[in-house]
Amino acid sequence: MNFTLSNYGIEVTSILRNAETALLYESALKLEKGSAISSTGALLVYSGKRTGRSPKDKRVVRQENSEHNIDWGNVNLEMDEHTFMVNRERAIDYFNTREMLYVVDAFAGWDTNYRLKIRIICTRAYHALFMQNMLIMPTEAELAHFGEPDYIVFNAGAFPANSFTTTMTSKTSIGLSLERQEMVILGTEYAGEMKKGIFSVMNYLMPLKNVLPMHCSANVGEAGDVTVLFGLSGTGKTTLSADPARKLIGDDEHCWHDKGVFNIEGGCYAKAIDLSEEQEPEIFRAIRYGTVLENVVYDPISRVVDYADTRITQNTRASYPIHFIENTQLPCVAGHPKHIIFLTCDAFGVLPPVSKLTAEQASYHFISGYTAKVAGTEMGVKEPSATFSACFGAAFMMWHPNKYATLLAQKMKTHKTTAWLVNTGWTGGDYGVGTRIKLKYTRAIIDAIHDGSLENAEYHREESFGLAVPNRCNNVPSDMLIPEATWEDKEKFRSVKSKLVQLFIDNFNQFEEKVSPEIAEAGPKIV
Repeated sequence: MNFTLSNYGIEVTSILRNAETALLYESALKLEKGSAISSTGALLVYSGKRTGRSPKDKRVVRQENSEHNIDWGNVNLEMDEHTFMVNRERAIDYFNTREMLYVVDAFAGWDTNYRLKIRIICTRAYHALFMQNMLIMPTEAELAHFGEPDYIVFNAGAFPANSFTTTMTSKTSIGLSLERQEMVILGTEYAGEMKKGIFSVMNYLMPLKNVLPMHCSANVGEAGDVTVLFGLSGTGKTTLSADPARKLIGDDEHCWHDKGVFNIEGGCYAKAIDLSEEQEPEIFRAIRYGTVLENVVYDPISRVVDYADTRITQNTRASYPIHFIENTQLPCVAGHPKHIIFLTCDAFGVLPPVSKLTAEQASYHFISGYTAKVAGTEMGVKEPSATFSACFGAAFMMWHPNKYATLLAQKMKTHKTTAWLVNTGWTGGDYGVGTRIKLKYTRAIIDAIHDGSLENAEYHREESFGLAVPNRCNNVPSDMLIPEATWEDKEKFRSVKSKLVQLFIDNFNQFEEKVSPEIAEAGPKIV
């Protein structure tokens, strides 16, 4: 029996469903402008005008069953049912003008008790291959009995939204209806919208089952000890999880349930800017036949990619199946986390390289989701700027952050999980004066967490943040563990530290009403 999409009003008969990689390569090279094959065999693609996500164009349909659960505001913008249906019809009308469509039927979630059946309908071979990399592909038997999907993504991103439609702010629209279990994409061909859209769905559904969805990487040691690493872009989440002594569970999206953790995805979506074999050998070697390389610049003759060239975008990306990483835990499931590590790149240079957190402090820093980014240079002035993203992934969190923080605290307490704050940022001064902490020292800190030596170390209490800081850590200079000791200008250190403390306090004001007094009290204080 031929596969059709007629039940959606889509009458196109030429459909490639879960197509072989070679077929998708051929289609992309024939039909999609800018497609080519790299010197290592990866598919080079161009996503068009949009080379990153469009968070201000993402909307959730407000409906009775779910509206009281969603944290409406700047992250979760609302859309009415009528507007969603207008966009849905617009997508289907566009599909019906195409000669060929692509369908991916696959799973989100390695644990079969929690996995979702996902259907992607799209017009680009690049999008199909991307999602075949990012989702968990079914076996032939599983595909034969796939049935109706739990969620459908209508990706008509090559066709614009009508900007005169109610609540539209541009020709781009990413609309999600939890009740219809559908997502409609218009006006953007950036593939990451599909991936993060599915993550948003999991972020809504999993807490209903007492499962914590997490924007994090995870790995497991030989003894079965699991470590989860949270961190915003640039903090080292992907780099540090790729540990030769430990197996990778996943690099970006996981769930923690009553038996342990599982990866939501079947692949990795790594940043490719400045990628080199010396710095990130595992990722570099994963870029081969079957990998999708987005928006990179390459030599037109040799097809060699220049990962340092950001003329198209700084957000160059590589999408590949997780088994392209050699040291991987398959299936991507493991036990309960022994350690949780919050990574921050503190460009202010005042947080210690490592500190142990109480349960209340862990909740506080989880809700805060702090890192600092280096601002651009203007008139010779360089100054870091603080970035706070609740739960280290505010853009994808559907409930109030306290919902996720409460689940985290419960699971940490039940499974006696230890939490750590690891600063991969600056030492010896803030950005422009100090230097970034060397990767070898951060790796030594992570090793000391894993081998238990930091667990048994002597600690002192840092004053402003109330952090427990070890006096020694193997293979890390002792003075580096005390940030003030590395600064020449002690007065400036105290001034910059007070500034950062105030930024934490100001940011957390928005959450205080809905968190317990114990968590609010666990934050930093002006002294």
